[in-house]
Amino acid sequence: MSFWFNIVLWKRILLALALGAVAGYFAGDAVEHLRWIGDLFIRLIRMLIIPLVFVTLVSGVTAMSDPKRLGSIGGKAIALYLATTLFAILLGLALAAGLRPGDGIDLSGATPQELSEPMGLTERLLAIVPENPFAAFAQGDLLAVIFFALMTGTGILIGGEKTKALKSAFDAGAETMLNVTGIVMEFAPFGVFALVAWVMGTSGLSAFANLFVLAVTVVAGCFLHIVITHALFVKFLARLPVIPFLGGVREAQLVAFSTSSSSATLPSTLSAAEHNLGIKPAVASSILPLGATVNMDGTALYVAIVAVFAAQAFGIPLELQDYLLIALTTTLVSIGTASVPSASLFLIAAVLQTIGMTPEQIALVVGFILPFDRILDMTRTVTNVTGDLCVATVVGRWEGEIDEEVYRAKPVE
Repeated sequence: MSFWFNIVLWKRILLALALGAVAGYFAGDAVEHLRWIGDLFIRLIRMLIIPLVFVTLVSGVTAMSDPKRLGSIGGKAIALYLATTLFAILLGLALAAGLRPGDGIDLSGATPQELSEPMGLTERLLAIVPENPFAAFAQGDLLAVIFFALMTGTGILIGGEKTKALKSAFDAGAETMLNVTGIVMEFAPFGVFALVAWVMGTSGLSAFANLFVLAVTVVAGCFLHIVITHALFVKFLARLPVIPFLGGVREAQLVAFSTSSSSATLPSTLSAAEHNLGIKPAVASSILPLGATVNMDGTALYVAIVAVFAAQAFGIPLELQDYLLIALTTTLVSIGTASVPSASLFLIAAVLQTIGMTPEQIALVVGFILPFDRILDMTRTVTNVTGDLCVATVVGRWEGEIDEEVYRAKPVE
């Protein structure tokens, strides 16, 4: 056992990911019997999300000396989230226009899949304020919990000496939840093995046969967005070296790849921010939960590519104004997207409607990409999580809430 625990966690997760892919490829549908292990890992993580977000966010807010800093940090984070999302969409549109993944694709054999329209922007904004905070906790409504945590933390901060004991309690609660997160993450290699084996065994590489160019376009887009957009933000906005950043986010990336959920990766993301990147709780605890719900770089990039792919497949010519409309619509509908597997499928209808596609055509597009969506969902979730940590790093640097010694330290091998 000592040999196992002496191996750094990200290496154990990477090994489990590789072994899971091999096992799933050769075992096929037989790996269905392993799925319960992956489901157990997901349940353990989801068990943590709401209490972890609430106590760490309240603790992070109370760590600020001035309530005005909350608005400053939040404003900068949202502006950067929108910027990275817009860059992702523009990159996706450029790649799709250049590689033309929809040319020669026959959608006639697809099984139509009708999807309900996503919630309107006004409804989504109103839903942030919970009518009943306890119901928001029970339902796992992350945005509502974040709002209530911000209000609670601000109230404690304004209270000063009178609420000092409550501040200490939340600080202790945050430390406790981070310790529990560490315990759960030790189970990650086994959960990752089961999840990847299940995806590979049930979907397999054959799912990419008909959509190889689309798959390459999405994967290339996600990779380029990380090594160009995120790296440039860290280099020029945070004025920090890029290599420590890329090394510090890899554990969270591996968890994101296996779970396909930004929310499920949140415990690992918070851990990476504090222990690998040196981002202090005042920034990490307030920005990362928000990012898990509103920052969807990979999702936005994917939806933009699929929109162009669909237009090419049906022979719909796109003018400059169409590309601009796709970019605007994708930016708006990606805000607050449910951070769960394949949530982007629910956005496609709203975007495709803007370029004049009929409901029948939209249903065919969704049905065509649905069989292999989970595999690409794993890739774009990595991009989402990397974007969250990129923005947290930049804001942490701007606010003086990052320990550069920890950030620049050579990671444990």
